[in-house]
Amino acid sequence: MKKLITLAFVALFSVSAMAQQVDLRKKINVSGSAETEVTPDIIYIGISLKEYLKDNNSKKRVDITELENQLYNAVLKAGISKEDLMINNVSSYNYATEKKKNPDFLASKQYRLKVSDLNKFNEIMSAIDVKGIASTNIESYDYSKMETLKKDLKIKALLAARDKANYMVTALGEKLGGVLEIQDGGDNVVQPVYRNYMMKAEMADAAAPAQEIDFKKIKLNFTVNAVFEIK
Repeated sequence: MKKLITLAFVALFSVSAMAQQVDLRKKINVSGSAETEVTPDIIYIGISLKEYLKDNNSKKRVDITELENQLYNAVLKAGISKEDLMINNVSSYNYATEKKKNPDFLASKQYRLKVSDLNKFNEIMSAIDVKGIASTNIESYDYSKMETLKKDLKIKALLAARDKANYMVTALGEKLGGVLEIQDGGDNVVQPVYRNYMMKAEMADAAAPAQEIDFKKIKLNFTVNAVFEIK
């Protein structure tokens, strides 16, 4: 008998506890979003320089050192720090050895240039012997204040969710209470796709104007889901 009473008491207590756990509050679940576009201000560009023969009838060449000096001086003249110009790869590391094996060997070097303005890049390229430019391409890009921007957008998205909940609840003659739950919808950053900027030495025309680079922006969109109590 005592066991039956105990079991009944436990069962009653369990039912009471479950009833207390049921959330009977009126709630509204909404989402808010915020978006913007920013211009990349950190751009890494690959530049490939290569020696070339001055004409087909002579063995005279424009040396890689001369081309490298042109690039270096153009970078400094554009107001860019020399630390922002790095050598990516040197195919002429065994220059002397290759020369002995093959007198027609043409040395080449690849560089990586960091710029904040693509107009500076055109300025630099125009100061280099165009026949010595094998190719150039945009390797990567970013925005220097990306993390701060993400934070601001998520705050705006959350406030947008609250405003949406408020006018929906007000329309029903109710009052909006405090937030009960917040879910981050994740990062949505759309990187721009640039048209490759390529200049082949054999096709280059020294009299041609500098090529334009399609300049596109980074798009950011953030969504926040939130649950608010209805008073």
